[in-house]
Formats: sequence, structure tokens, C-alpha cells
Amino acid sequence: MTQSTMRRLEKWAGIPTCALLTMVRSLTSRSHRSARPKKILLLKLIEQGASVLAYSAIETAIRKVGKQNVYFWVFEENRAIVSLLGLIPEENLLILSHKSLGAFIRTLVSNLWKIRRAKIDTVIDMEFYSRASAILSYLTGARTRVGLHRFTNEAPYRGNLFTHRVLYNPFLHTSKAYLQLVLCAFEENPSQPAGKIPMADLHVENPKFVPTPTEIARVESLIRQELGPQANGAGRWLFLLNPNASDLLPIRKWPTENFLALTKRILGEFEDSYVLLTGAPSERLVVEGIAALISNPRCASVAGKTSLRELFALYSVSDILVTNDSGPGHFASMTNVDSIVLFGPETPALFGPQGESSHAVWNQLGCSPCVSPTNHRLSPCDDAVCMKSITVAQVWSILENKLKSRQRKAEPYFIDLSLPEYSINPNPTQPVLQ
Repeated sequence: MTQSTMRRLEKWAGIPTCALLTMVRSLTSRSHRSARPKKILLLKLIEQGASVLAYSAIETAIRKVGKQNVYFWVFEENRAIVSLLGLIPEENLLILSHKSLGAFIRTLVSNLWKIRRAKIDTVIDMEFYSRASAILSYLTGARTRVGLHRFTNEAPYRGNLFTHRVLYNPFLHTSKAYLQLVLCAFEENPSQPAGKIPMADLHVENPKFVPTPTEIARVESLIRQELGPQANGAGRWLFLLNPNASDLLPIRKWPTENFLALTKRILGEFEDSYVLLTGAPSERLVVEGIAALISNPRCASVAGKTSLRELFALYSVSDILVTNDSGPGHFASMTNVDSIVLFGPETPALFGPQGESSHAVWNQLGCSPCVSPTNHRLSPCDDAVCMKSITVAQVWSILENKLKSRQRKAEPYFIDLSLPEYSINPNPTQPVLQ
């Protein structure tokens, strides 16, 4: 199903379904008595970058009930990033497909059967004001259901299907909002709204990705294949540019001509620089077209040519990433690449990557952010001036400053095969690459 089809279903089928289930709940449910969660289902269907922001929330759930008692429900295309985080056992991943209506119904029924058979008692809806996720939360039959409720806000209607109703806080970073939802599940007899948790208790960490020697070898082979052996040699800079944004919010794209101008300036001013253009498999033709317009042997496209883990490994051996506000900005925050993430219709104050090497660019127009959970993330904007206002000179200035804080690659990477293949840890003590 396409994004537009899903949005129509969300509106025309979601509203009456939420109303009907709310009526059923009012007629059949008894007063809720708090019980400490024993098995937790985290429901986060869309957006791979958001799964990275959910790291501390997932980790907290695991710490409270044990790894084998935490489950994660996700769309098929977002499974890879959840697996890469390494927190949820593979057998506890519930995969929902929306390739077709038939596939959606089939996997939905299968997932609900698994949830009820596993006797999951708590579900935490991490989708902001999605009617579909509210409906799914109720259908699990979980005794405790945590999610956002609009109360007196003019937010999207999603019925009254949660036992622990949380008010959306537009001043709370998304990573902390996810953690707040998890902590709410452990509140005894919560008041309304739930979630009256001190900010000091909402401590979040960023996961760290360390590639395996095999993954490093693969991406260095890819670099040699696309740019020549000298691109892996000493004294070079390797830049990554991600010129596209997800189909969910194409309004987040920086103009292609700006990416072209930035790439040409990098190649012109740094004779020992190399540029790789990245993108999802679905973006391959578009990104290859951009590489063709640049027409420089020191620039190539690797869109669709890496696995997700290999993309992370590519970040790990690169110097600078410039990307639109999308998944790659959050992926890069898990590695040691310096990233410049371009924001316009959304704000980094709520959705910005959390890594120390991430730098958000946002010109803060009076109309921005125009995309939020309270409007279904649907902007009325027909002219993304917020993205157009970010100049090449502005990005170049940040890029130069980041390069000054980095050391050039002094020698080819030495891979110590005696070290563990990989680990994901907020505070790694033993890096794979030396």
C-alpha cells in the first residue's frame, strides 16, 4: 500500500473504528487496577530514525522486565534497524507487512495471535497520535495500554483506548518522550494525564555502532571499486552526501542544485577529497542521475549498493556526512562520522540526532516547524522556503569547522581480527578499528 492509501485509511476507517472500540471499551471494561508489567510490547511501526531515538526506552523496558519479556512490533521495511540495535531478541520481533491489503491482514492476524498467546500484559504505543496504532494497541488485549491522548488539545481524534493516557509535550525531545511512555507503564494508579515524571529522570543515551572487520573490508572494497584505490589511501578526506529524504516527508529535501554545488565545491577546493552519494535502493536511479551531473571521477553513487550494516560501516570510515533530516542523520549519530543534518519543516529540538558528532542546521523561520504529531505530520506548505534558505555557504562553513577538528586518515585501517566482531554499546571501551 502506498503512503497516500495508508493516510486515507487512517482517516476514513480510523475515526469510526476508534469511536466504535471506545464504545465497546466503555460497555465491557472494568475499572483498571494497576499491575506491574511483566511482558511489554513496544509498538513503533514507522521511521527507522525514530527507532534509534527509542534506544533508551527499549533499554529501560529490558532493564525492568528482562530481555526475553520485551517485544517490538514494526513494519517489515523497518525491521533491519531494530535488529541492528541488538536489544530485542529476533523471536520477539513482530513484523507487519503493508505490501498489499491481503499481506497486511494476514500478518496483522498472525501478530495478534502471537501477542495473545505470549500473554503480553502491557503495550506501549510509541506512534504519536496515529489512529492505527491506537486500534492495534486495543486489539492486543493487553491489560495496560500506554499512549498519547489529546485531552483538550485540538489533536487528531483516536478515541479513548488507553489505560495510561499521556498528554503530548511539544517541548520534550522525542527520545525522552519515548522513555516517558515506558516509565508511565510502571506508575501505580496514574493520575490524568499520566507521565508526571521529573525531567531529571528522563536520561537518554545514544547507541554506538562498531563495525566488524568483514564489514570494513567490504566497504573499503566498495570504495576502491567506485573511486579507485587511492580513495582508501593515506591523507584523504571522504565525504558522504545523502541528497534525498524519505517518501513520508519529501518536503524535507534540500534543493538538488545545492547538493550539486556543494559537491563541486568540495571536489574543487580539496584535491585529495572523494565524495560518495548515498541513498536507499528505491532512490538509486535518482542518486545516480545526480552523480552523472557532477561528472567527476572522484564522485560516485553507492545508493542501494550496501546493506544497512554496511552503510553504518561506511559512515565509520568516512569524515563528513551531509544529509537531509531523515534516517541517515540518526544512523550517523551511532558512528564516529561528523554529520551535518539539514532541518526545515521539523525542528531538531524534538527530532534531532543525539550523537555528539551531529550538527543540526535549522534557520528557524516563523512558520517552522509546520510538521508535528498534532497535524498527522501533514504540512500545508507549497513552497519549502525553510529548506531553500539553507545556503551552500552556510553548510560549507560548518563543514570546514568540522574538518579542522578531524585528523586526516594517516594510514590504511588496520583490522585486528582478534577483536570481537561487533558490539553496540553507549560507552564502548574497545573499538574494533585501531
